[in-house]
Amino acid sequence: MQRLGEFLGLRRSMIGLLAMVMLVGLGERLAERFLPLYLLAVGGGAWAIGVLGGMQNLLSALYSFPGGYLSDRIGAKRALLLFNGLAMVGFLIVALIPAWQAVLLGAMLFVSWSAVSLPATMGLISQVLPANKRTMGVSMHSMIARFPKAIGPVLGGACIAWLGEGDGVRVAMALAFVLAGVAVVLQQRLIEDRTPSSSAAEKNPLRLWGEMSPQLRNLLLSDILLRFCEQIPNAFVILWCMQRIAEPVTAWQFGLLTAVEMVTSMLIYIPVAHWADQGQKKPFVLVTFLFFTAFPLVLLVSHSLPMLILAFVVRGLKEFGEPTRKALIVDLSPAGRQAAMFGLYYLIRDVIVSIAAFGGAVLWQVGPEVNLLTAGACGVVATLWFALRVESTATTAATT
Repeated sequence: MQRLGEFLGLRRSMIGLLAMVMLVGLGERLAERFLPLYLLAVGGGAWAIGVLGGMQNLLSALYSFPGGYLSDRIGAKRALLLFNGLAMVGFLIVALIPAWQAVLLGAMLFVSWSAVSLPATMGLISQVLPANKRTMGVSMHSMIARFPKAIGPVLGGACIAWLGEGDGVRVAMALAFVLAGVAVVLQQRLIEDRTPSSSAAEKNPLRLWGEMSPQLRNLLLSDILLRFCEQIPNAFVILWCMQRIAEPVTAWQFGLLTAVEMVTSMLIYIPVAHWADQGQKKPFVLVTFLFFTAFPLVLLVSHSLPMLILAFVVRGLKEFGEPTRKALIVDLSPAGRQAAMFGLYYLIRDVIVSIAAFGGAVLWQVGPEVNLLTAGACGVVATLWFALRVESTATTAATT
């Protein structure tokens, strides 16, 4: 067990971090999918639902940099405590106040917990694990973070089936508050924060941009293009599978395809992380770029369930080097700036990529095939840019 724990990078601080990700993430997911129904139940209209959806996308982008800055400024452990505390306040507001205004206010505090805490999480992983275990640490984080996404809606749905749309959501929010409280206790007992408070943390994103290395800028540009490849068809994949192809699938079969994607992703996390930590990260990230690019093109020729299963296996394989890419961002960031630089990276990427959904809608109106081919073209350009402009970096044998 000790050897297995060392292989997986499960040091004391990592166990505390993963417990936090599981518990707070589960609380976040308990009622998230059902909040639109709850908004209607407590007097909100369609516009309130629209505000909730837009707020989630916008805040996920805008919270990344402040989350990283605070982690560098006050230390990752204290920053995570602050973020968890804010999420708990948000859960409590929704649980105690049955009003649509309270839902929007509470959601501002918890709906983007994953985004605001991610830079601090990546910074903490870089502190507690040696360089030759960081990809494994990021992979364990990515894998554990998937469990709340699968379990949360099931438990939240059970609450609603038992108590109804109104009380069910409020009970789910109360349970989320309790789970986050347990996470805070475990986090404070297990996580060792090796980074002291630093007044030198950079709060000006323009100055921090000036410290971003050419390699990281090239990675960012290629990543933006790759996310266009992902997001242009993203909202329309279900329409392609259930309406546009020669042999449309049922809703149950589409759920099966989603499960195929998730299982594929989870099966590759640990072995790929182990291989990536042994040498150069670039080849693994390049393979990820290839799978991102391949998905819309394989989907284009998929007109039956067997071909769609193949397409969704490809979609799951796009996670092949995603944890490695996150570890590479940390490797390419200046010392003492990892969390803030990670947050700036995601702020820039997500704000720009947010327009892809609108572009995807326009392309879908022109034609579904045009949508998928354009996505594939963005992936090809992204892959070539990454292959030619981002130099290969090797992990080191650091033991700090």
